[in-house]
Amino acid sequence: MMKAWKFVAGLGTMALAIHPATAQETLKVGLTGALTGPVAGTYAPAVEGLRLYIDSVNEAGGIGGKTIELLIQDDGAEPSRAAANAKRFLTQDGVVLMINSSLSSTYAPVMAESKRAGVPLMFAASACPKEVFPPAEPNLFCTTAFGTGYDSRAALDFIKDKAGTDVKIGFQAMAIPVSRGEIDFAEGLASEMGMAPVSKEITPPPAPDYTPFATNINNSGAEWVWSWAPWSAQIKTFEALRRLGWEGQYLTWAHLEAESELARVKDPEFYALGSNALFFEDLPVMQEIASAAAAAGSSYPAAQMTEGWIAGMVIETTLKSAEDPASAESVLASMSSLKVDTKGLRGGALEWTADNHFRTQQSYRVYRWSTDSGAIETVSDWKTYDVK
Repeated sequence: MMKAWKFVAGLGTMALAIHPATAQETLKVGLTGALTGPVAGTYAPAVEGLRLYIDSVNEAGGIGGKTIELLIQDDGAEPSRAAANAKRFLTQDGVVLMINSSLSSTYAPVMAESKRAGVPLMFAASACPKEVFPPAEPNLFCTTAFGTGYDSRAALDFIKDKAGTDVKIGFQAMAIPVSRGEIDFAEGLASEMGMAPVSKEITPPPAPDYTPFATNINNSGAEWVWSWAPWSAQIKTFEALRRLGWEGQYLTWAHLEAESELARVKDPEFYALGSNALFFEDLPVMQEIASAAAAAGSSYPAAQMTEGWIAGMVIETTLKSAEDPASAESVLASMSSLKVDTKGLRGGALEWTADNHFRTQQSYRVYRWSTDSGAIETVSDWKTYDVK
């Protein structure tokens, strides 16, 4: 299938759209994402992975002969731009599904537009909001690996396994709603577990200098730090701590940058906890992603495309199982009862039910750099939590 690529100016952004020959034969999906700006490194590669997956579906014949038209608008992580993008998708483009791949500060306006129009909204590569957990809002769904509440439970369970509960623990978040809320939750949970929270640093998005925040953690006597924020805030806080001579253990959320960063930092006390398998495992599905990225000449590493690839799997399964994939109502019904085999990219299947739009089970692994082997190693294998 021949595709014409062009940039479409609209709403003060640049939109990248796949335009097939006949619009009436397409199934339109609209994505607003932080493709530029300080946090683009966490979102743009995932969006590229999603685009490549949708390309592969279209090249294989699409959905019942219909092409998926993926409309991508940059919001720069700005709420007003995300809201404008959502309005365009719903009032001008006629999408059957919207996707948010941006900071949580963009959620409220996009969620409001989605609810008003009755069109499902899926969060992909962006933090899963509380509204997708049981009892879920009917039109909100999330494919992203990280999930509020469960991530901090897994993180603190890991720290407990490594160091017990007689430990001084610091926390780091970014000053955005979901990140701050998760670290507030983690602080309370740590106290309940008998740990001693000694510092909680909330950094602006972005901070010009992380030294003051790291200094507060260092001076607090923290032995461990749990950081749940966009990658730039996590890694810059850690590196500032090491420059100050801090010798503690640092646990981060394994965003898509984690694998290359673990290899760059080479610090055996720098841990990454996540729900996506890392690419050093070289699974067949990872080889498929790498081949697609190479064939497209992508500027992003294949190892950073897992989130987008999984989102693509979910979109394909949703549209194939929908009674009428050109109807937002039918797509919504399909999403409300869905099970997708992640082929090893996660610790299990991604399954949604009528009242659970996160997943029925969430599994975690912990990785670090091994100085003995000179490679990344699995510190703690898949540990599964039921999502209720």
